[in-house]
Amino acid sequence: MILNEEGLKDKALWESKGYKLPNYDRAKVLEATRENPFWIHFGAGNIFRAFQANVVQNLLNSGVLDRGLVVAEGFDYEIIEKMYRPNDDYSLLVTLKADGSIEKTVVGSIVESCILDSENDKEYGRLKEIFKKDSLQMATFTITEKGYSLVNASGQLLPVVEADYKAGPKKPASYIGKVASLLYTRYKAGEKPIAMISTDNCSHNGDKLYAAVNAYAVEWSKNGLVDEGFVAYIQDKNKVSFPWSMIDKITPRPDGSVEEILRADGLEGLEPVITSKNTYVAPFVNAEECEYLVIEDAFPNGRPELEKGGLMFTERETVDKVEKMKVCTCLNPLHTALAVYGCLLGYNKISEEMKDNELKKLVEGIGYTEGLPVVVNPGILNPKEFIDTVLNVRIPNPFMPDTPQRIATDTSQKLAIRFGETIKAYNASGELDVMDLKLIPLVFAGWLRYLMAIDDNGNAFELSPDPLLDSVCPYVAGIKLGDDVDVKVVLENILKDKAIFGVDLYEVGLAERVCGYFKELIAGVGAVRATLKKYVG
Repeated sequence: MILNEEGLKDKALWESKGYKLPNYDRAKVLEATRENPFWIHFGAGNIFRAFQANVVQNLLNSGVLDRGLVVAEGFDYEIIEKMYRPNDDYSLLVTLKADGSIEKTVVGSIVESCILDSENDKEYGRLKEIFKKDSLQMATFTITEKGYSLVNASGQLLPVVEADYKAGPKKPASYIGKVASLLYTRYKAGEKPIAMISTDNCSHNGDKLYAAVNAYAVEWSKNGLVDEGFVAYIQDKNKVSFPWSMIDKITPRPDGSVEEILRADGLEGLEPVITSKNTYVAPFVNAEECEYLVIEDAFPNGRPELEKGGLMFTERETVDKVEKMKVCTCLNPLHTALAVYGCLLGYNKISEEMKDNELKKLVEGIGYTEGLPVVVNPGILNPKEFIDTVLNVRIPNPFMPDTPQRIATDTSQKLAIRFGETIKAYNASGELDVMDLKLIPLVFAGWLRYLMAIDDNGNAFELSPDPLLDSVCPYVAGIKLGDDVDVKVVLENILKDKAIFGVDLYEVGLAERVCGYFKELIAGVGAVRATLKKYVG
């Protein structure tokens, strides 16, 4: 069994092994898509293959769509060269369900793969051809939040961006420069409308994409490298829209245990490829069953009935509420709490933590008791039902190979949004008392204890990457388990840091509580477990 057009001819063999196959005429779909593409996606990674591509597959199966997807990769061309094209653009989605079952789907909805390389006339020419088409309604993106950034960590313009500003739209080298160049092609073809939709997991993602693209248009116009009307085209929402979206689906790196299941079926050619840019790709993607994609309904060239595939379309304000519900209360804070305490208690899988009585009660308390009272119900999704699914289906899923160590990455950048917004809401409320918050301060204290890089058994462990480690670790560097230290003196400055916690913890009255918890957490070996039992057990 080989995942390509030839290998899939023996349908009976694949179906006998439990694989769901495309039930549409893929050759017809391919032909129709090449002639009249309606959706191009930038970023050929796992979430696209597991989510957007499968939505289109289901709509092709049901006859709602008669055309498929075009994908373009602009960061790591080897993904297309070494994975997509050898498999004739087929992908294998393995859905890992919480009940222990798995669903195996051959996804054939991606019918053309392109390389976003302005130096390759054939590849770039094809993309320009696509962007000239009247039929093109939308371009979506999963290129990570940093993909939209035009500056370095110091705020200086990246050299490649600066060079593109001066050189113009003919052969830009930067990712967004190439995207802006394709939009200029569309402008030149008759100012044709299109929706440009970031589906990356960052707040107000459409604004980030707009700001980046608009910067190129403005600079090129200023330098006399494009028609004067190009800036107006980009800034006209009736011509080019940049909707907000909220995406949520866990798609971990392809897992070895899943690979073994597929090998046992007789599937060949499963070896993952590690590209020269260190991208890890395999012919299969493993993902959870739950998925959410909420998109601002702003499509100047129209759109197909994608809601029939489970996507949700609404106004911008509702997208914002859904984003805040997820990031500030119903999912991300629970993940961070499990990450911090999971590392301290020696866990290697998030799902295993949900079998731990204290950790389960901790996240239930943060979600239902402390978080839910300040959530603004977006209407399109019910916050309590969302938390129910997170705590009862998603996080406990034993087949999801997600780790506390991965989620603990960049925690200093996450605390202000994931917990600080809740504290602010309590502080601003006339009905709620910030002093009722018992568990959020326990997470803050746990993170400070985590920075000691010593687990609850007294063994050293490696901290996950975080840009502030060099500045925050010194606060706790000299402390050993069992030390009698003046915690208030040691932690005073960091607890005042609004950039980290979102608030000055002294100003809101929670600093003393964090200090008290921290003192208990460093009392000795086993103190983390004892403290959790005391406050959540």
